[in-house]
Amino acid sequence: MSQILVTGGTGFIGSHTCVELLANNYEIIVVDNLSNSKEAAVDRIEKISGKNIKFYQADICDYEKMTAIFKENDISAVIHFAGLKAVGESVQKPLEYYTNNIYGTLILLRAMRENGCKRIVFSSSATVYGMNNKAPYTEDMPTSATNPYGYTKVMIEQILRDCCVSDKEMSVVALRYFNPIGAHKSGLIGEDPNGIPNNLVPYIAQVAAGKLQQLSVFGDDYDTPDGTGVRDYIHVVDLAAGHVCAIEYAEKNTGFEAVNLGTGNGSSVLEVVAAYEKACGKPINKRIAPRRSGDIATCFADASKAKKLFGWEAKSDINEMCADSWNFTKLNPNGIE
Repeated sequence: MSQILVTGGTGFIGSHTCVELLANNYEIIVVDNLSNSKEAAVDRIEKISGKNIKFYQADICDYEKMTAIFKENDISAVIHFAGLKAVGESVQKPLEYYTNNIYGTLILLRAMRENGCKRIVFSSSATVYGMNNKAPYTEDMPTSATNPYGYTKVMIEQILRDCCVSDKEMSVVALRYFNPIGAHKSGLIGEDPNGIPNNLVPYIAQVAAGKLQQLSVFGDDYDTPDGTGVRDYIHVVDLAAGHVCAIEYAEKNTGFEAVNLGTGNGSSVLEVVAAYEKACGKPINKRIAPRRSGDIATCFADASKAKKLFGWEAKSDINEMCADSWNFTKLNPNGIE
């Protein structure tokens, strides 16, 4: 049976996607350099699924290693999550981001080409819509970026488009995620970043757990219902299911498709805080801080293309997402270990 290579498969979205792939009887191989995840996630994926998976601790920038992985296995498709992903850090470390994300993808694509693998689902981002488009975002809008992280996603999408032009048998689905939160219902896997979280919900979770003192809400004077930024939060399990649909689509179609994965609805920062307070049964200590440069008021998806192409749509609401996030935090006070 042919296999799916999942790069970055022990991370937050990667681990949940592995669980969904296994539930749909795909055989998977996981590659991760564990720079922002833990090998214990492999055990937890196996525990949830009841299946063993092959794991390689390797870096996608390592050409010899990536080529060897393709030679040792019968890989028919790749789901590519591996990448550095903190916006603020990318501004501080642009060379690391361009090297890891773009060069790493080029190495992966070379290894794929040399081994006749022509299907890839790429972990892109709503950040490719930049500052000048107005929500709801549709896939035909022009792409741009405001930071090195965003530019790596824009550039990789372009590289993948060019690959499809040069090889008519290539099949690429670039999934543009909005804001994934939540955790698996079992509480065995969830968002477990190293160090202080960059994203809203894991930060709220650590305030709720008493690890961090208070949440900074960046700006309450945006043109939104309550003045705080509005984003499209999507349950990570819904997102993972979208990847299974994308692989099924890639098996039957060629060419490049960009597809939004979001709910099509926005929630404000204060609405997310209220949903989390309801989930954990305690108030979240917060303060209003100045706006961050580069933040926009409103960002949410037009998710109709995913429904049309894949028959996919998000199922969970913000209350369920926050409840699942708190369940994971409560069961794993020290994260995945």
